[in-house]
Amino acid sequence: MKNEQLSLKTKKALAASLKEAMRHKAFSKITVKEIIQSCGVNRNTFYYHFEDIYSLLRWMLTEEAIDVVKHFDLLVDYEDAICFIMDYVDENDYIISCAYDAIGRDEMKRFFYSDFITVTSTLINHADEKSNKHLDPEFKEFLAKFYTEALAGTLVDWAREKHSRDKEKTILYLKTIIQTGLSYFDCKSSILH
Repeated sequence: MKNEQLSLKTKKALAASLKEAMRHKAFSKITVKEIIQSCGVNRNTFYYHFEDIYSLLRWMLTEEAIDVVKHFDLLVDYEDAICFIMDYVDENDYIISCAYDAIGRDEMKRFFYSDFITVTSTLINHADEKSNKHLDPEFKEFLAKFYTEALAGTLVDWAREKHSRDKEKTILYLKTIIQTGLSYFDCKSSILH
């Protein structure tokens, strides 16, 4: 087995151990020792791959959700991407809740923000290219930050309040906001490069 494949297999084993531990206890109570014992690796192996448990959590969420979203054709399939993320949050709500309880809402938003900014920037750049509008790069950066902040905050809030919020309505609202934003690129704009 190649080193890269072995490394990925080890990371996935560590992530599976973390997920299992998060089912039973608060994130702040989970230790590296517990994770490595569960998957049969040594402490050096853990620290070779991850700086700490938070970086393992980030890798796990990125690997399982964010990287998958990046493979969608976001101009066409953004609704599918939203549904995928919300389904992931739904199926793994114990992970989100456990992490939320440990690090709080603002940190969870920052956590998602760093991954979603690439996705929203790509979406905006593709829409700009497709419409041939040549928006000012500073404005595109502003839009990416605006949408990312809104998306990250909405997902974190939905994860915590999903039992009192309608999933389909939330998807419809996000879809409508994105459609409205993308339709902007089809209009005349004074914020051109």
